[in-house]
Amino acid sequence: MNASTSSMLAQTIGVTKTYSLGSGKVCALQKVDFSVMAGEYVSIVGPSGSGKSTLFNMIGALDQPTSGEVFLDDIDIAQLDSNELAWLRCRKIGYIFQTFNLIPVMSAIDNVTLPMIFAGVESEASVERGIDLLDQVGLKERLHHRPNELSGGQQQRVAIARALANRPSLILADEPTGNLDLATGQEIIHLLQALNQDHGVTIITATHDLKMIEASDRVVHLLDGRIVNEERNERDD
Repeated sequence: MNASTSSMLAQTIGVTKTYSLGSGKVCALQKVDFSVMAGEYVSIVGPSGSGKSTLFNMIGALDQPTSGEVFLDDIDIAQLDSNELAWLRCRKIGYIFQTFNLIPVMSAIDNVTLPMIFAGVESEASVERGIDLLDQVGLKERLHHRPNELSGGQQQRVAIARALANRPSLILADEPTGNLDLATGQEIIHLLQALNQDHGVTIITATHDLKMIEASDRVVHLLDGRIVNEERNERDD
């Protein structure tokens, strides 16, 4: 964790999420208390159905709790309307998905600059930042390549650059190495770790990748919608 930062960035307080399923209900999260400090790198682990994705959606303002509170940068997400949530997602949170979610007809640079366009950044400034971000992830020579012209690892690097476009407070990475081979996955882990340790980027990841878990500051174990254990990794910063 970046030693210079210690403020609370994201927090859930007593968060419960219940879904209707036929005539019954399924409780995906049960009174979850969870917090992340600025500059921290946290991995959320647990079996399928444990509530990882639901907790991710709560923190990422993609869904709202049935009860409880969710805060990001001291903003109570549950109190925001749809326009306010869209503003928050665009400017405060960067998302990295297992399936990359790049727009197929757009080049790498266009995929990276798109969030900045939505945020109202002037075109020349967005392109300049996009080039810099692609350079940071090792893809300066692939600016005009479309996703189908890039390897899986290169596509994930574009996705990471896109996630950083609007200088978000938080990066949410959902199984970011899940569709990559072992060696390429290791490269992505090292890249995320460098962003965290060298640039103070706060990262929460949902993962089954042991190497990614080892790279984290803290590992949070979910089971049946509850946090059942937390452990802290000792890392040489």
